Amino acid sequence: MAEIKFGTSGWRAVIAADFTFENVRLAAAGIVELLKKSNPHPRVIVGADTRFQADKFAWECAEFLSSRGIRVYYCQTPVPTPAIAFEIVRRQLDGGINLTASHNPGEYCGLKFSSSDGAPALPEVTRQIEENVRQLQGGPKVWNEWVAQPELIETIDPATEYLRALSSKIDLGALRKSGLRVSYDPLYGTGRGYLDKILAEAGVAVSTIHNFRDVLFGGHPPEPAEEYLADLRFDMNRHCSGLGLATDGDADRFGILDEGGAFIAPNQIIPLLLNYLVETRGWGGGAARSVATSHFLDAVARHHQRELYETPVGFKYIGELIKADRIVIGGEESAGLTIKGHVPEKDGILACLLAAEMVALRGKCLQQQLVELETKVGTFRTVRLNLHLTPELKERVKAKLENPPTTVGGVLVVGLNRTNGLKLMLEDGCWILLRLSGTEPVARCYIEAGTVEKLNRLTTSARNLVLGTGA
Repeated sequence: MAEIKFGTSGWRAVIAADFTFENVRLAAAGIVELLKKSNPHPRVIVGADTRFQADKFAWECAEFLSSRGIRVYYCQTPVPTPAIAFEIVRRQLDGGINLTASHNPGEYCGLKFSSSDGAPALPEVTRQIEENVRQLQGGPKVWNEWVAQPELIETIDPATEYLRALSSKIDLGALRKSGLRVSYDPLYGTGRGYLDKILAEAGVAVSTIHNFRDVLFGGHPPEPAEEYLADLRFDMNRHCSGLGLATDGDADRFGILDEGGAFIAPNQIIPLLLNYLVETRGWGGGAARSVATSHFLDAVARHHQRELYETPVGFKYIGELIKADRIVIGGEESAGLTIKGHVPEKDGILACLLAAEMVALRGKCLQQQLVELETKVGTFRTVRLNLHLTPELKERVKAKLENPPTTVGGVLVVGLNRTNGLKLMLEDGCWILLRLSGTEPVARCYIEAGTVEKLNRLTTSARNLVLGTGA
């Protein structure tokens, strides 16, 4: 029996190897044990993305939950994670389960569990689920003994209410009046019929590609990163679109192409949106980012005299600040964000709509807006590296993390942050974050500097720190 272990975004595994129907039932049994401690008659929403067998896994999960006396709201079509989060809050449910591996390649499936507040489950919750699973594995295989209770399963479509809520948070009228043409790539995922629908119904000219199910996702991961958006760039050129929008497999992450097809990174979109929301909405509150995300957001927060919160990696921590109504926006460099008054979960559909509104209302492309904002608050250049490690090298990196250098590239280290891995704060304002992957023989290295030249030098130093003998 495979180990069921939850990461920052749920449990993921290769289909038919570790991700099997039996293991899905086992994970669901662990969730049942958790839910019934606080409510003898819990209600749960269950959905799935578009990958191979995800809908079958979801139905198996729904039937198993019903066999344990849990009322299940089963999503009849592939559903975005943020729509599930919204429905949890709207219906006041006890939780939600989405059978999705998000932006992972097609050979993977996964299971995300959301709490009753619509947020990703906190570590103490997923640890309890894991412990429940371990205890269940030590006894009779109760997850293999079940009889569904169909009367406890209700098939629903969460799209209508979710899209209505999004429409209230976006100035769709301004988008329509602007005449902005939009190209959209859901990457064969769950954003199809959501983002394109809301734009089309508002009268916005939108061209959608890859809006059908392909369980192989066109041969690459359903991740809205620059290297996977060539088809979107082509469609923008074909339709003279001023903006390209993309969402990942479960539509909780976003990718943005500006006019001409220029990729605008999440590390730039989030500060742009903070500046825009403060200036147009007049909301009170600060901003939040993960420890791995650009300090560009910090500079914009300072410019507007707003508080900046730094969180561990994992959107659940930003979700806590949204629930407490402390922030205008919270985001991560991995392309997740949400805003004040919305669900405490990443929402790629919302992010795309906000970017489109910002272009429409300001009448300037994102690159122009970026230059103007950098003139006010300074420049920030970032890069992320995945450095593969041998077992011997991994041990050496661990030792370096325990005994960090006092200088990097000749620049003094003035601060250490061990929130996730090791973040080296340098005297000149640059920084390096090193994190060892828990699932791969990889060191993740995040680097930020004020200029491209400094970034290049610091990147070389970071490589030497991880792979060589010095810094």
